[in-house]
Amino acid sequence: MKVVVTGSVAFDHIMSMPARFKDYLQPDKLHIINVSFLMDKFRREKGGTGANQAYNLALLGYKPVLVATVGKDFLGEYKKHLQKSGVDVNNVKVFKKEFTATGFVMTDKDDNQIWGFYSGVMKKSKKVNLQQIMQKNDFLLLTPDDSEATEKRIKQADKMNWRYLFDPAFQTARLSVKSLKNGVLGAEIVIGNDYEIAMLLKRTKLSKKEILRKDRILITTLGAKGSVIETRDKKIKIPAAKPKNTSDPTGAGDAYRAGFVAGYLKGMDLKICGRMGALAAVYTVELYGTQTHKFTIDEFKRRYKENFKKNLEI
Repeated sequence: MKVVVTGSVAFDHIMSMPARFKDYLQPDKLHIINVSFLMDKFRREKGGTGANQAYNLALLGYKPVLVATVGKDFLGEYKKHLQKSGVDVNNVKVFKKEFTATGFVMTDKDDNQIWGFYSGVMKKSKKVNLQQIMQKNDFLLLTPDDSEATEKRIKQADKMNWRYLFDPAFQTARLSVKSLKNGVLGAEIVIGNDYEIAMLLKRTKLSKKEILRKDRILITTLGAKGSVIETRDKKIKIPAAKPKNTSDPTGAGDAYRAGFVAGYLKGMDLKICGRMGALAAVYTVELYGTQTHKFTIDEFKRRYKENFKKNLEI
């Protein structure tokens, strides 16, 4: 069984400020907003939801197949970094006359974030045919990508009866309601943060009860408050793991998804999967950047026991 990850590969421009967004904003003036936030930290890092999740899956012992479109600036350091980490990049299509997607994120003192994202060559990802990559028993992670590509892949997944995790994230507002609903109802796992899940429910007009039919799993991440895993029969609250420090939250959600899937595909109990997700997320929080952290399986197991007082068998 292969684990196939579709989604963005990007260069992230990560900025942080020591103040709060709410101190700059006037609720009654949002219709004419004109605000400048002064940042005190900045770094340019390797990122993108697809690449982030593939990177963390590789740390957890998988050899994920990354499916994405990139520009000429991907060749060299970024490509070598993913290959060295254990990510299969043979299905990352390079357009040498284009530039890789670029993200700009501002993070405030309370870890609230505002993103701007230039899709770049990601808009050509719909040209990559998953049917040439996926086999019947493979597992697919549908992470944020070009909206047309995502809609195409939802149709393919449903037609071919592929197993997949659906993670629309910041594309929740851009995907058509029909595609969004089909993605939710065709998925084995649906995941998002609390803001994204609320938007998902609002746009699709689906209730949680409808989503949780057919043994589907709904995961809501809550940042430092942990996460909630829901099935038709139960609701599991997962606490956040303890970070050694809190440098930057960017990429924590991607690491959580990888940690959860790493346990899930081994048939582990959902509580253990959630804890693995929580622990994977902590590694990202502790360092600036989304692919700057590293750990071995033994280190991960030791830290799991420190946090949850249980042995982890992986």
